[in-house]
Amino acid sequence: MSSRRRSKSLSLISPKPDPEASSSSKKKLKTELNADLTPISRSSPKPSAAKTRKVKAELSVEEDDAPARFLQPHFPDSDARVRWPLRYARKKKNVVEEKKSRDDSEEVIQALHHYSQAKVDNITYNLLDDAHVKAEGEEDDYICKIIEMFEAVDGQLYFTAQWYYRAKDTVVKDHAHLINDKRVFFSEVRDDNPLDCLVKKLNIARIPLTMDEKKNCLPSCDFYCDMLYLLPYSSFVKLPTSEKKVGSETSSTISSDVDTNEACEVNSQIGDVTQAQQCCKPDVALLDLYSGCGAMSTGLCLGGNLSGVNLVTKWAVDLNQYACESLRFNHPETQVRNEMAEDFLSLVKEWEVLCKYCSLVKSKEPQQKYIDLFADEDEEENEDEKTEEDEEVFEVEKILAICYGDPNETKKRGLFLKVRWKGYGSDEDTWEPIDGLSNCKEKLKDFVTSGYKSKILPLPGDVDVICGGPPCQGISGFNRFRNKENPLEDEKNKQLVVYMDLVEYLRPKYVLMENVVDIVKFANGFLGRYALGRLISMNYQVRMGMMAAGAYGLPQFRMRMFMWGAQPTEKLPQYPLPTHDVVVRGVIPTEFEMNVVAYEEGHKDVHLEKKLLLEDAISDLPAVENDERRDEMPYHEPPKTEFQHLIRSPREEMFDTSTMSKPATHPLYDHRPLELNTDDYQRVCQIPKRKGANFRDLSGVRVRPDKRVEWDPDVKRVYLESGKPLVPDYAMSFVNGSSSKPFARLWWDETVPTVVTRAEPHNQAITHPEQDRVMTIRENARLQGFPDYYKLFGPVKERYIQVGNAVAVPVARALGYSLGMAFQGLAGDTPVCSLPKRFPNILKRRSSKSSEEVA
Repeated sequence: MSSRRRSKSLSLISPKPDPEASSSSKKKLKTELNADLTPISRSSPKPSAAKTRKVKAELSVEEDDAPARFLQPHFPDSDARVRWPLRYARKKKNVVEEKKSRDDSEEVIQALHHYSQAKVDNITYNLLDDAHVKAEGEEDDYICKIIEMFEAVDGQLYFTAQWYYRAKDTVVKDHAHLINDKRVFFSEVRDDNPLDCLVKKLNIARIPLTMDEKKNCLPSCDFYCDMLYLLPYSSFVKLPTSEKKVGSETSSTISSDVDTNEACEVNSQIGDVTQAQQCCKPDVALLDLYSGCGAMSTGLCLGGNLSGVNLVTKWAVDLNQYACESLRFNHPETQVRNEMAEDFLSLVKEWEVLCKYCSLVKSKEPQQKYIDLFADEDEEENEDEKTEEDEEVFEVEKILAICYGDPNETKKRGLFLKVRWKGYGSDEDTWEPIDGLSNCKEKLKDFVTSGYKSKILPLPGDVDVICGGPPCQGISGFNRFRNKENPLEDEKNKQLVVYMDLVEYLRPKYVLMENVVDIVKFANGFLGRYALGRLISMNYQVRMGMMAAGAYGLPQFRMRMFMWGAQPTEKLPQYPLPTHDVVVRGVIPTEFEMNVVAYEEGHKDVHLEKKLLLEDAISDLPAVENDERRDEMPYHEPPKTEFQHLIRSPREEMFDTSTMSKPATHPLYDHRPLELNTDDYQRVCQIPKRKGANFRDLSGVRVRPDKRVEWDPDVKRVYLESGKPLVPDYAMSFVNGSSSKPFARLWWDETVPTVVTRAEPHNQAITHPEQDRVMTIRENARLQGFPDYYKLFGPVKERYIQVGNAVAVPVARALGYSLGMAFQGLAGDTPVCSLPKRFPNILKRRSSKSSEEVA
């Protein structure tokens, strides 16, 4: 198998496959380009023709004694030439053209005859049988479907194998234990092998992906198969309901080729975005886990709306109280819960039990736990009547809320209810354990019934989409004690398990998980593979891709991993291809090169918009000082760029492009910087206001020929008023003196690498191009694509953290559009799709007159 790689950038894509080339050659080429994903066993991908030819010097065709032979009659020549035309391209010219179309050095083996039956070691094999295949030097057998049998012009006997993968030989690798040992995955990887490599017939049952293997309803078989494994984007998809004639050169299952033309055709079915909005908009309920301030769900909802689906964030969960305040303000329709995800999981499980106890949800078994709890309520009421007259009796007036955890900080975790006591005000509300409220059965039923109707908590089946980015701090490069052997043993990575447990319990139609690219880099991608394995074990279709924020209309690069999951009954969402011309930065592991959502080099038919620069995003914002304290202020100037027009649009226009809104009437929120201390402020004031300026431009610093810094022996060290040095030692030693980031100014014509959570200028470029301060909260929010109407809460440092931890809104919006298309059944079968032209700037523009008005 070839070790060549496809190089990717966000500006290029591979040429459209030559229609003269066969499907089999195209698929084989795809496989060769990803040699590191090995099918079936060990490091060798399959018993290749080249290898097995060395094992066998010559194949005998004697009818009686040959260990491998074909059984007569052969296919009629006329039928064979139609079905496998490339096997009969005898003319040299045709063979040369075929080699060119395949872009492959391996020549197509020419056939003399094709057969439908063969006999190997007294076992008869039919065309389309499944079989074990043995290669010399390999301990394990491979598994394939026989899709072609032919005698070559030189007398050699061959079969073409289309390979199955065991779980351990897919991208899941070490997490194969999550998946049934008898489960295999069909692929589009195929090649030619000597006939005598066949060793045993197999019975591989093809079953619907929806079949529940836990109910022992699998048919008797050696293995079973319910999914295709496609190498691009590490995709696992349900088997097609119908196939063309397997074994012919024009046969295909779901193509693994990236064909953006097909994607465009799918999108053209609904015309432009405005037409899509005119479609019926079904309500789609979303749960945002590890929601932060809500950037991911905001973007998904905006994109879903543009596709014609009314995606609504019904529930959100996060541990950061300030992030929850921000989300609650900007999404008043959302039930926002400020708690740990594992407590939320325990809560929804208890909530289902309560709903069953109150006969709101059907149950096969009585909910004995609560039956016993409230069984003696009458007796307790009688005992209460016998209490002394001077003893105060507290009566529950109303139950207000529910949680699982330790709200009273007593180190006793459990289910608690927030109680309003009769005769007392809200200041006296308390959290009480449910087992201490055994005399409040009717109050509890009233609360549960009301909560069930208003869906204060989701039940299994209520959630259409779960999105979220479980924190995996154990893979951070700043963590010196990372567990490389088993990252899941690190407590800092446990939230990935909790996230998957919530998916397994609530069973949404769609899952979208986001994380840093290190999830596929650290420990050979251990955690990324685990996430894939968990979803596959739950029978979700999955695919994984890496997307750069700048490729969707932002002046920052910021690469992140996004993993789609979809129930077998749903279309698996595609990845939206880039809209802007940005080249990928950073290192992607070789094994996951095919997971970068990007156009491939050599494609000439893509017209991308120019990459955005810092000036495009923030040049309209008013100047502020280092000590600015206002959380709200007027804009002063009209928008200057298309990006600024869009980012300043009112919420109503964002969600309804048919609305001709007036310019934004809300003030400019959060346009204030982290106030630098006196020393840092004095340092920033001395950084020249020009491109590339940083601490190296300060007095006393000299840059050596190797670009590292050193103290200038000819210049006396300068000190600040406080007595501290103008150039701190940490700036000189940062990255062994090779870094230019400390106290560096950004510049107008640059694309920022990544918006970070901390605003200190000590080790990163975060200083404004022309003002003596760091970038404001709003400027960072602009770089993340937050709409200007999005107001943040909490201390200044906390607001920076919310913005820095967020998913870039334009990326989430593009994914939301793909999700909406899939929800409506309009997604294509390829892993990627093209967004509508001018997305999302198709939004109706205000008139030139109104756009000049100052909000």
